[in-house]
Amino acid sequence: MADVLIRGGTVIDPRGVRRADVAVSGKVVVGVGDDLAAPPGAVVLDATGCVVCPGFVDLHTHLREPGREEAETIESGSRAAALGGYTAVVAMPNTDPPIDSASVVREVHEIARRALCDVEVAGAITVGRAGERLAPLAEMAGLGVRLFTDDGAGVQDGRLMRRAFEYAGPLGVTLAQHCEDAALAAGGHMNEGEWSSRLGIPGIPGEAEELMVMRDVALARLTGGRIHFLHLSTAGSVAVVGAARAQGLKVTAEAAPHHLALTEAEVAGYDPVFKVNPPLRTAADVRAVRRGLAEGVIDAIATDHAPHPQEAKEAPFDQAPPGMIGLETALAVALTYLTEEEDGVAPMALADVIGALSWRPAEIAGVAERHGGPLGAGAPANVCVFDPRVRWTVDAAAGASRSRNSPFAGRTLTGRVRHTVLNGEPVVVDGEAQR
Repeated sequence: MADVLIRGGTVIDPRGVRRADVAVSGKVVVGVGDDLAAPPGAVVLDATGCVVCPGFVDLHTHLREPGREEAETIESGSRAAALGGYTAVVAMPNTDPPIDSASVVREVHEIARRALCDVEVAGAITVGRAGERLAPLAEMAGLGVRLFTDDGAGVQDGRLMRRAFEYAGPLGVTLAQHCEDAALAAGGHMNEGEWSSRLGIPGIPGEAEELMVMRDVALARLTGGRIHFLHLSTAGSVAVVGAARAQGLKVTAEAAPHHLALTEAEVAGYDPVFKVNPPLRTAADVRAVRRGLAEGVIDAIATDHAPHPQEAKEAPFDQAPPGMIGLETALAVALTYLTEEEDGVAPMALADVIGALSWRPAEIAGVAERHGGPLGAGAPANVCVFDPRVRWTVDAAAGASRSRNSPFAGRTLTGRVRHTVLNGEPVVVDGEAQR
């Protein structure tokens, strides 16, 4: 593996901000400083005008493999991730078959050896994600699984969820919940409110999410367990999580880029590309989620990258599957909507946005030893280089994902990844994937 020199950028990592070159040899950083000399034969990556930071970590990626490769594969999804600056993603278990056993975990690990980013596996909490009996959490944890979720659905049975907390604690793993009371949400396809009434589309009330957030906060208190809330979307959920954290409970949370940028009004054209679960909410909810992120109540930005084939998303709104892709646009959406004052919400500092994309999710995913750490000598060489000022128009058809269901297609965003280095290998150079 050739040496790499990242030259001329501004390093932003958990230690702060400084102008510095970054030298890489093998799989580790060997030097960070001014005017470093490139060894003979080194690959020199120009970072002039760019930010150099630890690679991003996505807590919430649907790679669809095994079973739904027409929508995405681990290879295509990891390529999209690398182009988005990610050096690690957590693959959700709602595949076919679900990732609910050691054998499927091993299968995904084997396929992921060829990926363009590290692929961490989230195991299912219950067998078949059916919510009826616990999956073999210990067996999967023994293979390195650190996050468990039935994502796509919440565990409806409170007694079963309590048992999951009690099993997870001694294993040192984290439960992650897709918070939705299925009975209350049944039949809904968008946020319940003014727009659902106007459009005649059955709605999902915000309370369907908030009830499960409240229940799991109570179970975390009862058991002393650790819970991570996936893609929070309502002001009420943010308030509950904030109160739980103030009490010292082991609660973390994430927000998806679309819930930071888009409102339910996007559904006005009945375009299924704006159908997602949880649904796009009100402007007040969007403001609350942004404030929650800025104030640290919400820890991380996670994509909920959910690819679907074109024909599926061309179905009528009430028949189309929910989900949006987002690995290649997450950084730009965050920079565009969070670093300027927006709708009365104060702007976030650039370092805080990077933290929400990198080191904070790395800690939740249990990969902080390899991703998200300070860029110093001896650190793993997992690095993202992005230009925070460049403006570009999203062309979903030009993306690496096998699917095209981006709600930001045709929109102009600010900020784009230029280089991504994975374990010392430049897997993206000047915006082009290298394999």
